[in-house]
Amino acid sequence: MPGLEATAVLADVARPVAASGVVGFEPSTTLVAAGGVAALLVLLVLSGFFSSAEIAMFSLAHHRIEALVEDGASGAETVQALKDDPHRLLVTILVGNNLVNIAMSSIATGLFAMYTSQGRAMLAATFGVTAVVLLFGESAPKSYAIENTESWALSVARPLKVSEYALFPLVVTFDALTRVLNRLTGGTAVEESYVTREEIRELIRTGESEGVIEADEREMLQRVFRFNDTIAKEVMTPRLDVTAVAREATVDEAVAKCVESGHTRLPVYDGDLDTVVGIVALGDLVGDRESTDDGLLEAHVEETLHVPESKHVDELFREMRQQRVEQVVVIDEFGTTEGIVTTEDIVEAVVGEILETQEDDPIETVDDRTVRVDGEVNIEAVNDVTGVEFPEGEEFETIAGFVFNRAGRLVEPGETFAYDGAELTVERVDDTRIRRVRISESEPSVTDGSGVAASS
Repeated sequence: MPGLEATAVLADVARPVAASGVVGFEPSTTLVAAGGVAALLVLLVLSGFFSSAEIAMFSLAHHRIEALVEDGASGAETVQALKDDPHRLLVTILVGNNLVNIAMSSIATGLFAMYTSQGRAMLAATFGVTAVVLLFGESAPKSYAIENTESWALSVARPLKVSEYALFPLVVTFDALTRVLNRLTGGTAVEESYVTREEIRELIRTGESEGVIEADEREMLQRVFRFNDTIAKEVMTPRLDVTAVAREATVDEAVAKCVESGHTRLPVYDGDLDTVVGIVALGDLVGDRESTDDGLLEAHVEETLHVPESKHVDELFREMRQQRVEQVVVIDEFGTTEGIVTTEDIVEAVVGEILETQEDDPIETVDDRTVRVDGEVNIEAVNDVTGVEFPEGEEFETIAGFVFNRAGRLVEPGETFAYDGAELTVERVDDTRIRRVRISESEPSVTDGSGVAASS
């Protein structure tokens, strides 16, 4: 029959066409599985890339980026450009990482569904992909990035920039939505992670405990951080300890006082110490001693600065250098002389006490729990060498002032005061001044309402 023959011919023609893949051809299961596995491997690499990039980029300190840019390191400028907008950088990494991980889960579910039921496929994909991503896409890449932060940040910078352009619509959208959400919830956007002063102090303490820096180095670094907050009153030689010479004294008398006191410079006063007219230097006195006819001191007096006790020592040090003076007079709000500050006093605020041959160490360590300190030692210095936090910034600056403040009266040698688990024993008193105090860390004694117990 003609109709049946035509149908048979068309069927014979259709078979090779279908076999050639033009119409109705389905790829083999093996080919699909191979393609799926290859895609999963690529996505796993991308997951590791985004995870490690996040750690490397946000762990790299700002000052190191600047140093790398100055050195002309490859990729450094791209790193700097990305870190200029840390919020956009974070959104780019998160969008990329989430897209990759979601795609991995979807592909894995489809592959497992070819060999098992849909429910089992979902379970297998969920737990399987999670385990693989945690190990190869998160843990291992991030560990590598932590150990190689600088080199890896430089390596991933350009690919991250390309990812930002490739994902631009999503990045812009989620960047804007996140900022809006932050404003609504009162949160803040990601900021550049500058190191704070407190973090550096913690690093110094950690460095000492790990043995990276010595105890004396730690103390010096801590004094450097306190330098800007230190005022003249805290470093001055108090009025009672000032050796001065009268204006009408002779050169010989001034030289004798310098030799006796061991000082190379002395304040010169007119009437009393509240009227300091200048400073004389031993070198000038000895050099001009033979050429001086009348032997009077007046010709050798040099002008000096009078500064308030609240003046910060960093400003004072800068002013002393500009004015070429090495000793200044500290006065209170009423114009009364409180003491003097020398360049040595300011240097000691950083490097510690510079002792003369006959001087005793102002802080003597007896054992791990006991120290002896001079009464004029600053509270901050005492806190540095003990486990006790004595109050700072109150109406006293020294350990002697602390004892007087707590006692509320004159004290006698041998009296003991308890504070915050420590015992303070007054060992030596000259007239009314506390000269030496022993501090022992121990269990708190029975205290009164002020937190201090006294016994004689």
